[in-house]
Amino acid sequence: MVRMCQQNKASVAQKFQAGQLDMCAMSKTDFVDEIILAMNKCGILQCLEDGLDDKRASNTSVPFKLIMANAIAAKMKIKTSLTDIPTAISDHKVLAELGYALIDTSGNLRNNIMRESGLRYLLDRHTSDDWFGGYNRVVQNHILPLMNIRPDIHILDTTIFEVNLKNENYEGSTISRNKNNQVARGYKLATIRGITGDSGIIEEIKFGDMKTHDAPFCKEMVMNSPVLKPGDILINDRGFIDRDLINYLKLERGVDTYIPLRKDMVAYEVAVSAARMANKWVKHPNTKRRNQKIAFVSELGQFWTGANSVNADINGCVVWDTEADLYFVFVTTDLEKTAKQIIQTYELRPEIEEDYRQLKDFWEIENFKSTKLHMIAFHVVAMMFGYLFFQLFTLLPEGESYQHKSLPIILKNYESKQCAFLVFYAGSEFGIFSLVEFAQMYSLCEEAVRKKIEKVMGVVY
Repeated sequence: MVRMCQQNKASVAQKFQAGQLDMCAMSKTDFVDEIILAMNKCGILQCLEDGLDDKRASNTSVPFKLIMANAIAAKMKIKTSLTDIPTAISDHKVLAELGYALIDTSGNLRNNIMRESGLRYLLDRHTSDDWFGGYNRVVQNHILPLMNIRPDIHILDTTIFEVNLKNENYEGSTISRNKNNQVARGYKLATIRGITGDSGIIEEIKFGDMKTHDAPFCKEMVMNSPVLKPGDILINDRGFIDRDLINYLKLERGVDTYIPLRKDMVAYEVAVSAARMANKWVKHPNTKRRNQKIAFVSELGQFWTGANSVNADINGCVVWDTEADLYFVFVTTDLEKTAKQIIQTYELRPEIEEDYRQLKDFWEIENFKSTKLHMIAFHVVAMMFGYLFFQLFTLLPEGESYQHKSLPIILKNYESKQCAFLVFYAGSEFGIFSLVEFAQMYSLCEEAVRKKIEKVMGVVY
């Protein structure tokens, strides 16, 4: 029998003393459950409810944030199928704290949280733009303000999601060459990553055409991104060389760009020539780069111009690999930085590459179970929220010890905290009790009541 229940700990405690219990369930939370509960406690799950569109016309007994929490938990547990979502969270205590108020007294709760057919119906009412736009809206308008996170340094990059080259049914997929110069079919994801403390979070995403070059693919997103504010830094790689965009960011938005130059650029040749002529090389600040030296060069803006007559000036850091006798040039529109500061800032960029490696190698973000674009979008966004939740969790006191660790590795070594709590159901109410609270209540019961409680405890779900 399925019934609606309300959380009322005091009332259930009184019914406990009278032996009026219907059902008892153990709490068996795992690491992902801990993260989900932490996000709920911080108000992050409510951000999903507030920022995403719930297009269900009816059957809303299951809170929308619980549906999303299950979807995100499934991705965090490396379960990529739609059929895994309804059972991703099955612990009674977790479900109760997330607002799930239905209970099946036969014990088959997990079969009644939500049905796959209903979930598929919900997803079919959303477009890919709903999901990608929803991610940006939730993060920028809700989560960042709630957590008081305002990154000053941002990293822009893209990655390719490959699918079966011969399968033309992947909606919106295109054919191009991947980073290994091989013909491939797939999509492109662009991300802006904000650095906060010793970690970072994906602040904005764009999903689309694999064959569009990085700079034009990201240009509109970068020009209008609300996460970039005056005084901020944006770190790019060579694929984003666009002088007009750099000028716009500096002159119109007050955002400084850090980017390496290509060897075929005049500004590169001038910078290397000037550094060699001045011959004021110093050691590379990164001790791992023992064979490299750096030098500062200024006023390179006139050697790299855009379409407009006004160009933001740029200074640079020339890196000399003395062993290979190769030169690299990194430039910035922040004219107050030294060569050491320029290269140290740019060396933050590999952090976003580590994000992509984690998402692909460990989280299986490319493991699409559908060729429909809106289903792919849902999978990607749920995965991105899961990755975001893990990053946010490591910023909390209870998650600090997990910084710089991979979630799948943590899951393998995690010991579940079984029986930390008991959930008692009585009539239309339920209450969550610690083992200490249970022992205290049980010790005060009369013998006849204890037998009733023991009978209920004999069938624990």
